[in-house]
Amino acid sequence: MLSVSNLSVQFGKRVLFDEVNVTFTQGNCYGIIGANGAGKSTFLKILAGKIEPTSGHIHLEPGKRMSVLEQDHFAYDEYTVLEAVIMGNKPLYAIKKEMDDIYAKPDFNDADGDRVGELQVQFEEMDGWNADSNAAALLSNLGIDESLHYTGMNDLDSKLKVRVLLAQALFGNPDVLIMDEPTNDLDFETISWLENFLANYDNTVIVVSHDRHFLDSVCTHISDIDFGKISHYSGNYTFWYESSQLAARQRAQQNRKSEEKAKELQEFIQRFSANVAKSKQATSRKKMLEKLKVEDIKPSSRRYPAIIFEQEREAGDQILNVENLSASIEGEMLFKDININLAKGDKVAVISRDSRATNMFYDIINSEAEADSGVFKWGVTTNQSYLPVDNSKYFENDLTLVDWLRQWATTEEEREEVYVRGFLGKMLFSGEEALKTGRVLSGGEKVRCMLSRMMMLRANVLMLDEPTNHLDLESITAFNNTLKNFKGTILFTTHDHEFAQTVANRIIELTPNGVIDRYLSFDDYMGDKKIKEQREKMYAVNA
Repeated sequence: MLSVSNLSVQFGKRVLFDEVNVTFTQGNCYGIIGANGAGKSTFLKILAGKIEPTSGHIHLEPGKRMSVLEQDHFAYDEYTVLEAVIMGNKPLYAIKKEMDDIYAKPDFNDADGDRVGELQVQFEEMDGWNADSNAAALLSNLGIDESLHYTGMNDLDSKLKVRVLLAQALFGNPDVLIMDEPTNDLDFETISWLENFLANYDNTVIVVSHDRHFLDSVCTHISDIDFGKISHYSGNYTFWYESSQLAARQRAQQNRKSEEKAKELQEFIQRFSANVAKSKQATSRKKMLEKLKVEDIKPSSRRYPAIIFEQEREAGDQILNVENLSASIEGEMLFKDININLAKGDKVAVISRDSRATNMFYDIINSEAEADSGVFKWGVTTNQSYLPVDNSKYFENDLTLVDWLRQWATTEEEREEVYVRGFLGKMLFSGEEALKTGRVLSGGEKVRCMLSRMMMLRANVLMLDEPTNHLDLESITAFNNTLKNFKGTILFTTHDHEFAQTVANRIIELTPNGVIDRYLSFDDYMGDKKIKEQREKMYAVNA
């Protein structure tokens, strides 16, 4: 279907890809993974023809159509929403436009009539007469109300534009679908719809995503970028991660017999295959794991940060009490009459359809904003640390990372450079990296610094507002694992499904008409029909 031959990409002295040869076949979904800077997005742009490689070439089977999720949110501002979606099928749109232009001619003649007849035959073969209804159905499934279908793209906010551009990429059943971070700015319901859509998609999908649940739900293969090469592995992300970890452990056990290692790997494959067979994941319909050979499993060269949260002291039973808390912005109610009592050991996913509500809630309970009404009180035995969604104010200085982290030291030992460097080293800032200043850090590096700060504070209550933003898969996985084992209390907000499902034991939803509070897993909460009905009422304007 789509092949890459002898692909090399070099920027100055840096070699990004070196003689890459891979093939993407029909009916499979490939999740492209790799460390930050490995070239994931660059590779997708090369496949889409937006960047020329240094050498090598891309070959798409003749007669096949490729569709790419558009990253430029302003590219279609002069068109209506429905037009922008139909433009996803360029050949179809070109025929439609030519027919419209001919019909609009004031001097329509016999030659024009003949041409329109030819175009209509092609249009019908491409199911063009159903284009409007098909595009409208896609938009509705992605949460774009019918009232907006003839609105100009320039009148939509950025979050709605993302959904329209996603509908554009999906429109017309493309033979090869390329998507870079398709779940960004989508809510859980829309992501779930997209997962189901792609799990049943019969053509080729190539996707980059930091959402592990999404990769697990849709991928039949993981395509790992490592050492300038790209290797396909059968199975979804979790299978790749667990098998690579197993292979790495086995490599470290030099004295074990090869037969014992082979048996352990084979048992792992069989166990995972049995789990997949019971799921609705795309991998179950492909039965890829049945064909997998033990020698195909390789250890990864990835580096995972050592995120370890320890409590300076254990909190008592009283953690946080919130009474009748309400907040609004410019007269628009974000949440009202919130009553919450947190218990020790609660791991709470704080959610809302409006991200401003959760942002404001964290700001209020961290005394960084005032509520319209209501009060909150922390338990006397608690000490809190907070990871805000916007951490920019923490890096408005020229301190080296060593001196930056020292600001939160409380003892002479903690101020020692060796001690501070130890914390930074755990977060992959070793050697000269620890002498960088905060101003030059990437978004992911800043979050890792903030996590170092939280580790040093040793709080028994952690507050995390969109903690996976900017992090790579390795950091997200390590972060997720440590929170599952943390003995204290956690309040967190995330769009990462796996994070929410594996960490939370309680869900608190903030709405303009009150709070929904349940001791349930995230999947059970989202799947409960009665809660779903209650949620719709709580978000209704005149509830």
